[in-house]
Amino acid sequence: MRTVIETAELVRKGELTAREAVSEAFNVIEEKNPALNAFIMLDRANAERMADEVDARVARGEDPGPLAGVPIGVKDLEDCIGFPTTQGCYFLKETPPLTTESLHVQRLRAAGAIPIGKTAASEFGMDSATFTKAWGVTRNPWNPQKTPGGSSGGSSSAVAAGMVPLATATDAGGSTREPAAFTGLVGLKPSHARIPKGNGFANWSVHGAVTRTVADTARYLDVVAGPDDRDRQSLPAVGYRYEDVIETADVSGLRVVWSADHGYAPVEREVAEIARRAAERLIAAAKLTEVQESFRPTNVYRHWGAIMLVNIETDLTEQGILPDGFDMLSEQTKRMVLLMRERKNEINLKESWAAIYKLEQEVAALFRSCDLLMTPATACRPYDADSTIPTIVDGRDASESGAEPFGSIANVCWNPSISIPAGLTSDGLPVGLQITGRRHRDDQLLRLARIYEKAFPWSYPWA
Repeated sequence: MRTVIETAELVRKGELTAREAVSEAFNVIEEKNPALNAFIMLDRANAERMADEVDARVARGEDPGPLAGVPIGVKDLEDCIGFPTTQGCYFLKETPPLTTESLHVQRLRAAGAIPIGKTAASEFGMDSATFTKAWGVTRNPWNPQKTPGGSSGGSSSAVAAGMVPLATATDAGGSTREPAAFTGLVGLKPSHARIPKGNGFANWSVHGAVTRTVADTARYLDVVAGPDDRDRQSLPAVGYRYEDVIETADVSGLRVVWSADHGYAPVEREVAEIARRAAERLIAAAKLTEVQESFRPTNVYRHWGAIMLVNIETDLTEQGILPDGFDMLSEQTKRMVLLMRERKNEINLKESWAAIYKLEQEVAALFRSCDLLMTPATACRPYDADSTIPTIVDGRDASESGAEPFGSIANVCWNPSISIPAGLTSDGLPVGLQITGRRHRDDQLLRLARIYEKAFPWSYPWA
């Protein structure tokens, strides 16, 4: 599979047709998707129609855009014209195809990208794996017995397998970065509101994408970033191209704090060792300065979950899903409903918001003394594809940290954060290195990722 940039530039120059690029994608999907279940909906006829429109523009001497003819997948938590948005829920499978779509997808389409289908997502985005009653189990190309992560697992599986070079993702607590780590991809969670939402205010969730290369992610961000009046949080334009700064930005001397576990999260020893080795390599290659500081932030796992999920049973009841439809919910959703029922009398939202505020202050203090925080991207290697979030990691209780304990800090505090491939475990499964930066410094993270990619290239054995 060609990269995003390779495909777009060939199409723009007339050396590859968009129709050919789409056809190649469907050929790979036909071969690999039955075993992986990355795509849950496809529309070849409409994709070919869009491709023909791109090719017609090229024939007229026009530039279709920086993503010209690039076939992409759209995560099934996001609206895309011509497809329903089921959110991985059995009860939403009969939702009619939409005639409107997210601002995010609009910008991708306007840049010449061709949405060819919807990728599987965890039900309502609430799982670190991707398997649902609605669509079944989504699997990891590195080992189909293992999960490609969640909630953007269909996207990560599709891109890692070479079905498409880019697929959209969302991230409210690690749902771009954990799937990227589990499948050996680049997964950027941008600064909050770097990519605007067309539906207004969001506490923590952001749009994103998974790709195979840093340059592809940079070009993607150049296309989708920038303000929009429909999102009052949206950030101003940066005044440069991310695709340029990944090659030129000066990051030498930036101060790094490493944390293997934040002082509370069980982490598999091999995962931590691989991530630490990658961090050391990047520190040397980019001429960074490691600061010997212990970062032990407040664990907001329970508080973050309470704020996110306190109304889950009410919401599902109002939608007509509960109480009768409980058995047709996915396993992780059922687990969350039961957990909220058990803890109902314990939940104190004022206390939970106080914990969130405390974490914000701790992270602000950290970034007054350093520029970057490096951690493993996940607490564990990819686990079984049809399992719920592990509560035991490295033989220890992980019920208050889960598979992605390092993800939510960037969401809660609105920082940019990226996962890049760090290496493989002894059983051949990918591990990610997570780098979190100062607010609004997406450019530094992409530059660091590019330095690492050039110094220690990653590859895919089936590519």
